[in-house]
This record gives sequence, structure tokens and C-alpha cells, in this order.
Amino acid sequence: MGLHRGTKMALQGYIHQLESFGCADGPGSRFIIFFSGCPFRCLYCHNPDTWEMTRGKLYTADELLNEAEDCRDFWGKKGGITVSGGEPLAQIDFLLELFTKAKERNINTCIDTAGGPFRKEGEWFEKFKKLMEVTDILLVDIKHINEDEHKKLTGQTGKNVREMFAYLDEIKKPIWIRHVLVPGITDNDEYLTQTRDFIRTLHNVERVEILPYHGLAISKYKDLGIDYPLEKTESPTQERVEHARAILECEKYTKWKE
Repeated sequence: MGLHRGTKMALQGYIHQLESFGCADGPGSRFIIFFSGCPFRCLYCHNPDTWEMTRGKLYTADELLNEAEDCRDFWGKKGGITVSGGEPLAQIDFLLELFTKAKERNINTCIDTAGGPFRKEGEWFEKFKKLMEVTDILLVDIKHINEDEHKKLTGQTGKNVREMFAYLDEIKKPIWIRHVLVPGITDNDEYLTQTRDFIRTLHNVERVEILPYHGLAISKYKDLGIDYPLEKTESPTQERVEHARAILECEKYTKWKE
């Protein structure tokens, strides 16, 4: 699923869009590749136009890397490519080929993922293990620490996501953790404390970030004819953002702090 072979049998992936210069999507300056397709339906999703895989444009790995390398002079020592989405792991075959070829070109690789497709079994997991060999760092979302609330927020379980965190810790793969602060959903001291306690069990965390909720994607939902469930939800105050950052001990994780 999530791949296509063109007329010359070259593996292709569905890509939503490209961004030549990103400075908040991993270390340094990054070339961002937004994959199409996602199993989650997060209530606050700001890219509903990425949900359906085949809405994207087909690219080969070499086509993407050639475009990325046009921006290489701006990356500096820490930059590279970041795959985001949508959910990149939903197209794991293509992602594995993309990153394998990226490392052949000595390109730093980063995955921005919520972990929805992760499963620690079978052929998929064997591919994931190979993918981690050519992945330098991951940006990982903790959507919600409570299982019932995770299902309400995303429409899917979070058990496999926590298994992914445990595996990444086991193999000592560096991660940045991101947590969206949504009033009435994740902006809750009890849940934030539980999230902090979970993070404390990990040994591979280099950075923890609070992302304040915003409703800037409402127009996208209207254009797509989709109801936006959080239309009346306001952004958290700066005071609540700083309060959440204190609970999650964001200042404790200073590597890559810029």
C-alpha cells in the first residue's frame, strides 16, 4: 500500500507537496517532503488534504532527491531532508528506498511521524528496522497519553505508538517529542503529568516541544466539504503554554536548542 511502479518499474510514492526551506522540522535547515496518506483522523489536523493517499503526485526517490540537492547549499552542517505528511510510515516501501538512496548521497534524514502504522511484527517491522538503519532522527508526536482519549482524538489506538517509542528507545535512535496543546483535550495537568512521566522512561529524547493548537486550517475543511470539530476551540494562552512546558520539562532537553 502507498506505492506505485511506473512503466519502467521504478518505485514511486504519493507526495502531497514539497517545501524547499524548513527551519522547524529537525536539525538545521531542511528540505521537507510531505507524504500523502494517513490512518489517523486527528480532530485538530491542519492537513486534511493529505488524508487520501492518491490525492498526491507520484515521484521516484531520485526525482525527490534531485530537487532536494538543489537546496543543499542552504543546509549547513546539520540540515538535510525531513519527510512529513500525512504519515510517511504509511508508504514504508517507498520511504525505505528514498532514505537508502539519500544515505548513498550522504544526506541527513529525518522522519516526522505520529506512528500510526507501526507494528512490531511481520514483514512491516522488518522493513522498519531497515528504515531505522538509514534514519538519523525522528520527530515523534505524543497525540494523547490516555488510551481512551487517544482514540477519541485520532480515531485509532495509541498502543502501537507507545510500542514504537519503546523500540526507538531500545535501539537508541534519537528523537524529538512534539505534543499539541489543545484546550479541553490535552491541556490538562493530569494528562500532562502522565505524559512527562512517560517521557522520563525514555533515554533517547533530545528535545521536547509544545505546539499550541490553532484553527488556521478551518478554510481547508470548508473547501473539502468536511466539518471541523474544533471550530469553537480557541488557542491556549501563552501562560498555559509555558505551564505545559514546565510540566513536560522542556528546558531539560537542551540538545539542538537554538
